[in-house]
Amino acid sequence: MKKRFLEAARITKTVGLRGEMRAQLLCDGCRILTDFDLVLGRERSPVKVLSAVPLKNDMCKIRLEGIETAEQAQKLAGKMLYLDREDAELPEDTWFIADIIGLPVYDAESGALYGRVTEILQNGPADVYCLKTLEGRELMFPAIPQVLKKVDIDGERIEIVPLKGLFDGQEEVK
Repeated sequence: MKKRFLEAARITKTVGLRGEMRAQLLCDGCRILTDFDLVLGRERSPVKVLSAVPLKNDMCKIRLEGIETAEQAQKLAGKMLYLDREDAELPEDTWFIADIIGLPVYDAESGALYGRVTEILQNGPADVYCLKTLEGRELMFPAIPQVLKKVDIDGERIEIVPLKGLFDGQEEVK
């Protein structure tokens, strides 16, 4: 079942004296934080992100409406910012990572089950899906059209056609 609220960022600490905060991104970029209506914490309080500036790695410096001091910001440390799925319209062939994690991966030709998606790496020109086989091996494949043939979120299924030698030499999980 798809979750209605998706984790977008976690507030980690204050930055300076004017209520700015550092947040660890759990989404594709800082822009998402300012483009969508977000809710804060488990109580799902509506909040407006006034600015979001990219920092190193997966961090972002944010400023929230109504937070003007370091003391106010400090009270939010550890809180999660959530995106309401109903506010987001994704382009075709785009999915929320939260919906892909855990899906079974099948061979598109033979129907054989490879395993389940455990993580998605977003470091290069194409995402890389990590999966764990039933035997405990960790395998990875690129999310490129030659390999990734079908993602069916509602049907809970991913189908791939591995390139020749793609899974050769990938290490066993110890």
